[in-house]
Amino acid sequence: MRAVAVHTYGGPEALELVDLPELSAGPGQIRLRVHSATVNPTDTYVRNGDRAAMQAEFPGPYVPGMDAAGVVEQIGEGVTTDLVVGDRAMAIVVPEGSHGAYRENLVLPAESVAKMPEGASFAEASTLPMNGLTARLSLDLLNLSPGQTLAVTGAAGCYGGYMVQLAKADGLTVIADAADADSQLVSELGADIVVARGADVAARIREHVPQGVDGLADGSVQNDEVIGAVRDGGAFTSIRGFEGQPERDISFTTTWVRSYALEQAKLDQLRQQAEDGVVTLRVAQTYPAERASEAHARLEAGGTRGRCVIEFV
Repeated sequence: MRAVAVHTYGGPEALELVDLPELSAGPGQIRLRVHSATVNPTDTYVRNGDRAAMQAEFPGPYVPGMDAAGVVEQIGEGVTTDLVVGDRAMAIVVPEGSHGAYRENLVLPAESVAKMPEGASFAEASTLPMNGLTARLSLDLLNLSPGQTLAVTGAAGCYGGYMVQLAKADGLTVIADAADADSQLVSELGADIVVARGADVAARIREHVPQGVDGLADGSVQNDEVIGAVRDGGAFTSIRGFEGQPERDISFTTTWVRSYALEQAKLDQLRQQAEDGVVTLRVAQTYPAERASEAHARLEAGGTRGRCVIEFV
């Protein structure tokens, strides 16, 4: 069974095609024949050694990837699911050693797998589980009510785009940042107000919401620089572990999607929202598995709108 993995940490060129044993679904598990795996920024940390301490407890080679889409091949004993063998499905993956999404054969907890959106390709469906659940978790942590105001930084990215669309579905007013080239895209995603990204974005948000926004999701990882956009007693969530120092009664949370890896009902809700057109599945480019290093290089070059996807055909 083919997989894309690293034996030695490094740049995109460290990724190589390896052969791993096939696995069978045990009790409570589903085996997926993976057709597509999305490339996310977190995957580069598995490859370049930034997660070496976390990965040290698992034997290599290390297979990155947190999003997969493919066909259900086996359903283990004791699984309660609406899936049957042969269904097209998507899954969120928590990488551990050689257990990552960049492999043809993947065994997962049943709670991590849901049907793909009708009409979506494998590549499109693979962009939804991890990024969509991350956005859903951020919104749940912010705990805003319909009519309140949410700011989203990095709104043109995959996480940011899902934040905008899911927030609008939740009845929130959304103010988002964007580069000039992305302002139309962010507006089309549903943002009510678009401000220029970059330095002093917090001040530009305050120009439109003088009292400050009720909540902020920091997709562009600006951390301290954007806290000023949040009102006293508001909420702030980060996606890279940043924890703000207590100030102005702001509630600070960190969005760690692993805590939603078994939230099958939320994953299936995202499937329904994709079918209903609430969220948009965006693929920048697909790459065969043997060219996975090119996908990582393109991601790290910046500027992709949508995700690069590795395909096993």
